[in-house]
Amino acid sequence: MDRLSNTVRPYAWGSTTAIPALLGTTPTGEPQAEMWMGAHPGAPSRITRTGTTTAANTPTPHPELPLTEVIAADPEGELGAATVARFGPRLPFLLKLLAAGAPLSLQVHPNLDQARKGYEDEEARGVPVDAPHRTYKDANHKPELICALTPFDGLCGFRRPTDAADTMEALGVDSLKPYADLLRAHPEEAALREVLTAILGADPAEMADTVAEAAAACERLGGAHTPYARIAHHFPGDPGVLAAMLLNYVQLQPGEALFLGAGVPHAYLDGLGVEIMANSDNVLRCGLTPKHIDVPELLRIVRFEATEPGVLRPEASPTGEERYETPVDEFALSRYTLAPGAAPAELTAPTPQILLCTAGTVRVGELDLNPGQSVYVSAGEAVEAAGAGTLFRATVAA
Repeated sequence: MDRLSNTVRPYAWGSTTAIPALLGTTPTGEPQAEMWMGAHPGAPSRITRTGTTTAANTPTPHPELPLTEVIAADPEGELGAATVARFGPRLPFLLKLLAAGAPLSLQVHPNLDQARKGYEDEEARGVPVDAPHRTYKDANHKPELICALTPFDGLCGFRRPTDAADTMEALGVDSLKPYADLLRAHPEEAALREVLTAILGADPAEMADTVAEAAAACERLGGAHTPYARIAHHFPGDPGVLAAMLLNYVQLQPGEALFLGAGVPHAYLDGLGVEIMANSDNVLRCGLTPKHIDVPELLRIVRFEATEPGVLRPEASPTGEERYETPVDEFALSRYTLAPGAAPAELTAPTPQILLCTAGTVRVGELDLNPGQSVYVSAGEAVEAAGAGTLFRATVAA
């Protein structure tokens, strides 16, 4: 197995303290939003492998290599033949530590067919993959799961239209009345579609005034309106503040998780969590961002249906593995809470794995892991874990 050296992404919404606190390092004062663990070409983890080339059998260090290159050199050896047959010669998941100090953009992800067609279309039209107006960075979908390590706030899926109308009407802002009326006047799908379309298509100056009035009312009322006041503080005048009122507000406790499937609008607001997703970077934004919003494509991808957020809790097994059940093939996330003196947990699997310590000290094979440290385990490699701490296991779904 290989200890991972990982990149921390300094996105503006990131917390300045949460990841340093977990790692036991000194904050730099700059946001530290996400630590990526895996083989995404945008920021692949790096490993150092050793060989035995001397007569004395002394390990000889090799240069640090991107995990992408290691896998490309021997896909079946690293990932296993079954994983390569299902997903091709690449690690199909990406694991992250995510630390939100401010709201992320409201966003949705395409399904696999939409991603493939959208990517092919932009490629055929010659849109540079790094262009700010490019929507599809790759041909893959991006289902994801976020598991809270601290209390974690987010938005997930549409509320019932009448509940959203109640929220808007309570603010007493005249310019919100047409949206509330639409939410009450039409069937669910049509109501949500019409109101989101109207919000995103409104005159920017008029929208800024409406959002300012709504934010002041949210601040004054408090209670259930407080999250929208906080969002507006970070994004004054942004139409996403009103779009957020259409969504379920969710508060996760440590150990609880949310699964985000294709077409489900969502945003993370505050907190530290472990996130796992299919290895993709396809995002369509709805608001709370200065970045490009492709409104027609967004409206085509969004699933306009009210849903319950569906907070997940891990299901324990006799082996001590606590698994978060999701309806996808690319990844599986589980957790081990290891006690001192207990028998080691057997983790050997026919699929590639990334193991992440989030609390205490865990010994994985011959390596000791402290919070925030992780290892990559090739498919079929024997591995056990012991110690006193918490270990997350990311792998491919069976």
